[in-house]
Amino acid sequence: MNLNETHDPKRKSFVESANPAGADFPIQNLPFCVFSRAGESLRGGVAIGDQLIDLTAALRAGLFSGAVEKAAQAASGPSLNALMALGNGAASSLRACLSDLLRSDSTYRNRVQPLLVPQAQVKFAVPVSVGTFTDFLCSYDHTFRMSRTGDLPPAFKHLPIAYHSRASTVICDEGFHRPNVQSRDKGGNVCFGPEQALDFELEMGAYVGVGNKMGAPVSLAAAPDHIFGYCLLNDWSARSIQAWESTPLGPFLGKSFATSISPFVVTSEALLPFAIAGRERAASDPQPLPYLSDKDNVASGALDITLDAYMVTKRMRDAGAPPARVTRTNFKHMYWNFAQMLTHHASNGCSLQPGDILGSGTTSGPADDSRACMAEISSRGSKPFNLPNGETRTYLVDGDEVIFRGRAERDGAVGIGFGECRGIVLPAVAWPSA
Repeated sequence: MNLNETHDPKRKSFVESANPAGADFPIQNLPFCVFSRAGESLRGGVAIGDQLIDLTAALRAGLFSGAVEKAAQAASGPSLNALMALGNGAASSLRACLSDLLRSDSTYRNRVQPLLVPQAQVKFAVPVSVGTFTDFLCSYDHTFRMSRTGDLPPAFKHLPIAYHSRASTVICDEGFHRPNVQSRDKGGNVCFGPEQALDFELEMGAYVGVGNKMGAPVSLAAAPDHIFGYCLLNDWSARSIQAWESTPLGPFLGKSFATSISPFVVTSEALLPFAIAGRERAASDPQPLPYLSDKDNVASGALDITLDAYMVTKRMRDAGAPPARVTRTNFKHMYWNFAQMLTHHASNGCSLQPGDILGSGTTSGPADDSRACMAEISSRGSKPFNLPNGETRTYLVDGDEVIFRGRAERDGAVGIGFGECRGIVLPAVAWPSA
């Protein structure tokens, strides 16, 4: 994919809420989503400003034809898997058509305007049927800070490390119950009950578009064609059980109880203006093996995306207080990028499918104020941090809501956002007596 007229910074929309500086969904973005209104079934949509264009209604209105109509049909159902399976070219054609329909001088304005739905009136859903969710560990700074010995895993600088998490507990715009866990307390006693060290992890997610057949690896040069788009991702973590269970086979129940994602899928094409060279490696670091490095990936394999995490406690919510930002980082700090993650994932012949999600792992940067989880921010719970209303936290308590926001910006381009990834902690369920 290359930059095209959809990236033109001079292009505006007749949807006025898409035009102000700082808008998440200007006409240069046009992310896909799945939504419903009261009494209606789930359907595909595209965000523009504070509105959505209903793709089912647009099809009925006869706004598409040929290959674009086929792409719109694939994107109009209760999941986006069918669109992702068509490849990035199909989404690009549909996105270009929608950009023309929504531009300020569009001759179709009177036909498109009735198809717009206010986002405030809809309920969003997980936009794909998730077959597999794989979570990586790709931040050097997070890995170093979380190491109890100060040593990185031996393989970290050689390959993007990952584990398979639980696809069935990927959620969007929902609360989740604090998990009950087995852990070991400070006295060494093994106990069972509600997790006390509940944490968020500020991550990004990538959606697999076109998959690969079992036994057929994906080259690094081809990997971008297999990444359909991106979202914000919160891989909620139960730190007590994670510490207790992870040796020797890695995370299990400490990670599988809930993963929140943002409802919008920002396409790879929309993010092209924000592709940059990745983090410079130390001279002493090993160079990636040839299958994980090429000149294009070195030059533009990373993404310049500012990521923020906010909190709202019950007391703040009751007082009508705004969310408080607790950290800010940038995705450009990652040691491995998503193309490398996908290529390594498939290097053993593993089959990836449309709608699979790859999580980046916690996106911490090198600065202290870019720590992207509470375990880092509070130094594993030993140093409580202050919220604006005087409350303190080491880990999450019931009623806490965590909100992620992300934004890509650079000079000469219109900045785009990701919407919000939200989740609220509900009390643990009572353990069944029988």
